Amino acid sequence: MAKFVQSAVPVVGVAAFLAVACNTAPQPGGTSTTVTIETVTATAAPSATATVSAPASAAHSATIKVPDVSGMNHQDAQDAMQAAGLYNLREVDSSGKKRMMIIDRSWCQTGQDPKPGTVVSADTVVTLFADKC
Repeated sequence: MAKFVQSAVPVVGVAAFLAVACNTAPQPGGTSTTVTIETVTATAAPSATATVSAPASAAHSATIKVPDVSGMNHQDAQDAMQAAGLYNLREVDSSGKKRMMIIDRSWCQTGQDPKPGTVVSADTVVTLFADKC
């Protein structure tokens, strides 16, 4: 049976702190301090794992009707797409200026691809076109 270290992160963090703290300030009288750091790494014994996977046809068989997000602010449009089950979203500045949409509520939808009402699979890329409101 393998022994496990509870967490290697605090050991490494404390060791790094001590190395910096002890080696940056000279000691009074010209003496120096040497710190030896030992890193402990836990490894688990190999174990058997079971992999469960759904049939490939089941993952692609779900179809979704694309919602109409015309005129919505960009955040609400994203929320509507995700509520419908579409998560593979791409956003484009419809002005052509290639601006990033940082505050989604400040952008208004000007178009989408695929068109509203189109029936698509859940993994379809949906492009949302928006411009500053």
